[in-house]
Amino acid sequence: MKRRTLPAAAALVATATLLLTACGSGDDKSSNNDKIAGADTDSHTSTSPSASAAGNAGRPHIKLPPDVTDKYENWKTGDATQDAVLGDTARRIDATNDAILRGDAGARGLSFYYRDKAFSDAVAWVQAYVKADLSFTGTTRYYAPKVTLSGSSTASVVYCADESNGFNKNRKTNKVDRTPSKNSPYVLYNTRLEKNKQGVWQTSNLISKRGAKTCAG
Repeated sequence: MKRRTLPAAAALVATATLLLTACGSGDDKSSNNDKIAGADTDSHTSTSPSASAAGNAGRPHIKLPPDVTDKYENWKTGDATQDAVLGDTARRIDATNDAILRGDAGARGLSFYYRDKAFSDAVAWVQAYVKADLSFTGTTRYYAPKVTLSGSSTASVVYCADESNGFNKNRKTNKVDRTPSKNSPYVLYNTRLEKNKQGVWQTSNLISKRGAKTCAG
């Protein structure tokens, strides 16, 4: 897998599967293309919680293409509130990848699942992919989630991502770059979420650290 170096602004995002290896972003200054993502299945290309199980908040329907998979391991706790937080975290990841794959920084999923600084960072992250003429393909694994609730409308989620099976793809030629990367495929994400009036847990802040020992192995 090989990642291109993206602009610093984009490196603050870390949302979703950027599979460029696709995958990741955030404050990881050493990564080249970080990608910015629940065992319930929404489609054969994503194992994020289904929209039908998320209530009637008008969540956008997102279906990733057959060659892209966001895999969520142990993405349920048994606690209704924590599972709701994890559900919208996974949908935020899928929404980010969807925007990157379509090359659309104005995709509705971004403003739906992000807010504040995290939203502007996500838009910059998608724009950086578009400017670099890059997309991605492959599978990103999300695991070891830990939810911490603070009151009834604020939460934090820390989780890991394994991008070892994600690859850059040229947007114009569709050529996949499978050149091995010198960077670690493991990324630790630390996110803050706030529940809006519609009951959607939106990500308001997101940082990441590539090569975190917590996620390796």
